[in-house]
Amino acid sequence: MKNEILVIDDNSDIRFLICNILKEKDYLVRSAANFNQAEIEIDKKLPDLAIIDIKLDKGDKDGIELLKKITKKDKSIPIIMISGHANVQLAVEAIRLGAYEFIEKPFSTEKIVNYVKRALESFKLKKEKDTIESKLFYSFELIGKSPEISKIRKLIDKLSITDSRVLITGPTGSGKELVARKIHKNSSRSNSPFIVLNSSLLQEKKYEKQLFGEEFSDGTISYGFLEMANKGTLLLDEVSEIPLETQANILRVLIDQKFKRINGMSNINVNIRIISSSSKNLNALVSSGKFREDLYHRLNVVPINLPSLSSRTEDLPLLINYFKSKLSEINGVTEVEIDTSNDNLYTYDWPGNIRELRNLIERISILAVNENFLDTNKLINDILSEKNTEDYKEDIIKKAMSFPLKEAREEFEKRYLLNQIKKNHGNISKTADHIGMERSALHRKLKSLGIKDLN
Repeated sequence: MKNEILVIDDNSDIRFLICNILKEKDYLVRSAANFNQAEIEIDKKLPDLAIIDIKLDKGDKDGIELLKKITKKDKSIPIIMISGHANVQLAVEAIRLGAYEFIEKPFSTEKIVNYVKRALESFKLKKEKDTIESKLFYSFELIGKSPEISKIRKLIDKLSITDSRVLITGPTGSGKELVARKIHKNSSRSNSPFIVLNSSLLQEKKYEKQLFGEEFSDGTISYGFLEMANKGTLLLDEVSEIPLETQANILRVLIDQKFKRINGMSNINVNIRIISSSSKNLNALVSSGKFREDLYHRLNVVPINLPSLSSRTEDLPLLINYFKSKLSEINGVTEVEIDTSNDNLYTYDWPGNIRELRNLIERISILAVNENFLDTNKLINDILSEKNTEDYKEDIIKKAMSFPLKEAREEFEKRYLLNQIKKNHGNISKTADHIGMERSALHRKLKSLGIKDLN
């Protein structure tokens, strides 16, 4: 399908020139010669991209008003502002209000075509990204009734009325990005961008360009994550991986709320909420000199620590039922029956945490339907037994073999009782019934093994 572009300019020669250039490139083109015509065209149908002259027939900032009108209807539509009376203040205002780019007249055919191409590619990618995010994140909820998750859910609600920086820590796969997205979605910035900088995936030499953007000799610009997140939220995912030199530059942005693009001369002012996440101990990295202490304190205004899945197994039934329902909806498959009392679900360590559980449920849902596999319990046991490798089992045996008999027996009893308690969601009475002990005797045994704080 061809992209449709709306060209708004009161200069008939320039309007005719831009329209012809775009038609030659096989775009569908509509045009408007004044403010009133432009309003009619915008109300009639929103284009895929708009090119707007700032100064029209009603005043110096007519184009700005049209920019506001379009972005209010759909902020994802790229808008290129043009002007023969450009000044820095006007350009900054246009970008701040959501313009994709600001071009000064006169401009070359190559320049306008390049900007249009880039803007439409950006528009397409953003639409695709939003669709994926809607499936992967915005449709998922923070599930659990454990005290830790209940506390985090309440904290997210409190953070919705502030712009405080947040540092989310927790093991890999525990849901750090999901929590960051919930904070953004509940905040006053929810209609503005949520941008993720995955620090662990970038090459060291690319951090500065990805963060700050770059200006090229032909006048074109590559926008960085900071600029793309303006007025919204920037998640610095795995912030511990950012090089020390770049950490210093990020600290300066947090202090000044402005920066320069690579090869740029002008300051870019930004208003961004920063949320950071890390699966590593940042305190330890600060102590070893691998992370800046001043940046750590700037980022760690409100800390949120996500627990591992193995430490909150009382949430497993809720999570399993939620994921099997949600994933059947997303993947278009029949919802399968899963026995949430399966012992292996509670004795498994879940090194990949919530992500690993979600992947397991998705795998079971697909295999059970496609292969008519009715015994999902056997499927779960087979998959989890694959993950419990022989090396892991041998390591436990070797450890036990190094103990005297009394200590080895105590180690076994401790593991056994902890697993049974997990399976019964921390309920001591149910655990005692299940293993055939009196409740008071179980309490004494737990005390003798040094197992505390289970209630």
